[in-house]
Amino acid sequence: MKPLIKKILVAISGSDSSINAAKYSIMLAKTFKYDLNFLFVIDTSTLNDLLISRIFIQEESLEYEKNLESNGHRYLNYVEELAKSKGVKINKILKSGAVSTKILETVEEEDVDLIVMGGWELNRAKRTLITQAHMEVMMDAKKPVLIVKEEDIETMFKRF
Repeated sequence: MKPLIKKILVAISGSDSSINAAKYSIMLAKTFKYDLNFLFVIDTSTLNDLLISRIFIQEESLEYEKNLESNGHRYLNYVEELAKSKGVKINKILKSGAVSTKILETVEEEDVDLIVMGGWELNRAKRTLITQAHMEVMMDAKKPVLIVKEEDIETMFKRF
């Protein structure tokens, strides 16, 4: 019988809650020998909306996109270091587009069994954006979705 879970996809955004989800997933992967994929999505969909509504001009949008890409690489490298500290290998994925669409697309491409995302943010502006992507993934995913809301993940991770 095939195991229920073999591959995990963790969506990271650099938020505290997504880093907590990364740490939790690293512990799961080490404990149960899961394959671990981390995805950072450069949200070009929102950038396009800002261009259309004339909040950004083209040059600002391009500069912001470059900054997001740089942040994506930085966060993926950070979670890779966290994983290495626990002896876990990961696959890093960076994509551009609508966050929920790219998460669901990656689930299919990587044949993922479980999607992991961070819990809600305390900051209302961030929470609104993240909640929308979370809801879209939860509604449209054909695989289970785990929302990590562990408050004491830092202590757990250090002791693990």
